[in-house]
Amino acid sequence: MTMKKILLTLVAACAVGQTTLSFAAEEGFKPIFNGKDLTGWTGRRQHWSVEDGAITGRTTKEQPAQGNNFLIWTNGTVSDFELRLSYKIVPNNTNGFANSGIQYRSKDFGNFVVGGYQADFEAGKTYSGILYEERMDGILAQRGQKTVVKTVEGKTKVEVVGSLGKSEDIQAKIKDKDWNDYVVIAQGNHLQHFINDVPTVDVIDERTGGKAAKEGLLALQLHAGDPMTVQFKNIRIKSLGGAASAKSDLDQLQGDWALLERVANGERRGPLQRQTQDQGQPILP
Repeated sequence: MTMKKILLTLVAACAVGQTTLSFAAEEGFKPIFNGKDLTGWTGRRQHWSVEDGAITGRTTKEQPAQGNNFLIWTNGTVSDFELRLSYKIVPNNTNGFANSGIQYRSKDFGNFVVGGYQADFEAGKTYSGILYEERMDGILAQRGQKTVVKTVEGKTKVEVVGSLGKSEDIQAKIKDKDWNDYVVIAQGNHLQHFINDVPTVDVIDERTGGKAAKEGLLALQLHAGDPMTVQFKNIRIKSLGGAASAKSDLDQLQGDWALLERVANGERRGPLQRQTQDQGQPILP
């Protein structure tokens, strides 16, 4: 075999291998936005549309948000899942304000308002990646924190039990006024957020009295305030079934993160996995 044929064979083999890895990385995911219109979603028409293949939420001086409002996914609820999408947020004001988020396992409060877990993000440098509970108990994890949320004497208490890194280092990985990749993983009472492959929060919600939501609505937020634009694309979701890990809640928070190849926003990247301390099978979450 000539050297040219050998090189062509190697290139072909690599291409097949890359295709297989890419397919495997997205296996089990289904798109929930068709890239053309808002079929499967409902919200205030004056604020939500599709532009350039992306769900677009926009407020103006003439059409303010009039309170936080949401574009709600209408084709079901979410319980244990992994969600992947890309977002871009731009302030259309001189104050630099723009805030949005991804609601999950949330409740319907009527008139396109929902409350519950939110994977937060903004145009600023503080809140992107945090876990915020809209209309309920507020911040359950600041960026870079591993927390356990408990009910103590009838009140919510957030205990910080570990770190994922410095908040400013995580912020440095987030692109300003450009597309970023967001991943949300929820399984049982274990909640995880990632932006651009970087873990931002890791939470165990042990609250009682029905506060630790197990199922609910999926929605996208348009925040009240100064004029702004937020966009979402490549939205896909995978149901996470199977038995829960036998390890304790605190054990699930431990271990080192390893990033392998996955596909996000048109680029090959790694699936998000966390290796256990005994180097056994990765747990998601």
